[in-house]
Amino acid sequence: MAQEIKLAEELIEFIHQSPTAFHVVENTAKELEAQGYEYLDITSSWNINKGGKYYTTKSGSALFAFQIGTDETENIGLKLVSAHSDSPGFKIKPQPEMLVDNKYLKLNTEVYGGPILMSWLDRPLSLAGRVLLKGDDALNPKHQLIDFRKPLLIIPSVAIHLNRSVNDGIELNKQVDMLPLMTIVKDTLEKENYLLKLIADELKVKTDDILDFDLFVYEYEKGCLVGPEQEFISSPKLDDLAMVHAGLKALLASNNPASTNILCVFDNEEVGSVTKQGAGSPVLRNIIERIMEKLGKSQEDYQRTIYKSFMISADMAHSVHPNHPEKHDPVLHPLMNAGPVIKIHANQKYTTDGESGAIFESICKQADVPVQKFVNRSDMVGGSTLGNVSTGKIDIRTVDIGNPMLGMHSVRELGGTNDHTYVMKAFETFYNM
Repeated sequence: MAQEIKLAEELIEFIHQSPTAFHVVENTAKELEAQGYEYLDITSSWNINKGGKYYTTKSGSALFAFQIGTDETENIGLKLVSAHSDSPGFKIKPQPEMLVDNKYLKLNTEVYGGPILMSWLDRPLSLAGRVLLKGDDALNPKHQLIDFRKPLLIIPSVAIHLNRSVNDGIELNKQVDMLPLMTIVKDTLEKENYLLKLIADELKVKTDDILDFDLFVYEYEKGCLVGPEQEFISSPKLDDLAMVHAGLKALLASNNPASTNILCVFDNEEVGSVTKQGAGSPVLRNIIERIMEKLGKSQEDYQRTIYKSFMISADMAHSVHPNHPEKHDPVLHPLMNAGPVIKIHANQKYTTDGESGAIFESICKQADVPVQKFVNRSDMVGGSTLGNVSTGKIDIRTVDIGNPMLGMHSVRELGGTNDHTYVMKAFETFYNM
């Protein structure tokens, strides 16, 4: 398992260095550039050629990398792997400082997506995100990423002595129970712009130069491998940075010069994808149209390309829970370290159909990777993902898959060490077809 452990440790480090979607894009871009990919500004004119490797970004939190093959796209189509950069958690509200008894300073937050709230209690937390600074052009403020990289906050639970029914189950109020404690102030004047001053000190800028920020709370502790044989990955943000990382590694390892391969890292999947950088926007369609135009393709060539293309929509899946197998379909019980999972839903919350599922099974067989299937219990409503959203904008054949995991949307999730290598091999085999 030496190779599998090494790749899992690389994933853990990638996640640790990527506390927000903005950092995911920054770190993905660094790896791409180190392997010869050229950055194309989405607002500038592009010059692309067959055999070239390129990437572009949208809003600083979505990224699209593509290598242009030598074969004509209208003859062989495109091969795409899509994942998402965001994770459930908490975003800092404007003017967030709140005082309790004129001493305790806590921050006002808004819940992003659907986190398991109780998992965030009593943990060292930090802050990271994007800061907008004054520039020469009011329509184009400067962007600067920030990551404090130290424990700054904690969301304290209520002691059992003050809440005797706590172990019987309680409903946590997002506005009351989930506000993180930051510090104790000496006087009420310290409260004013406390966070803004911290940001300014960290970035070495003036507070007057800060126009706004997109700051998120994240778990400070780094992930680790767990189990007698290091068979599990315990980490924040496995959903969906495990798929981003596997897709990136597969793209960089692929070696089929004839194939045009694309890695899509969308943002805002956790809140429905209907944003300018989400899978529900025209961004992917616009980028593909632009590539086709630069390659001299006609509108018919573009449509032929689309209908010969295939996308793997990669978002994490549910393993059968060892304490609650009754929560799952009575027959299909995906297991960690038993390979990626094809996600199926009769009402198309997952876009998999018989054809796309069969294609992915064939890819896994060629890659010598085991594969599993997931459906919800028929009396239980499940989640949705990128596939059915993106195909509403661009009608490419698509399969929804993901690695099996436990504790999805917990501040710390659990996946299989072998599965990360399995899915990366499946992606690489796909790109090389």
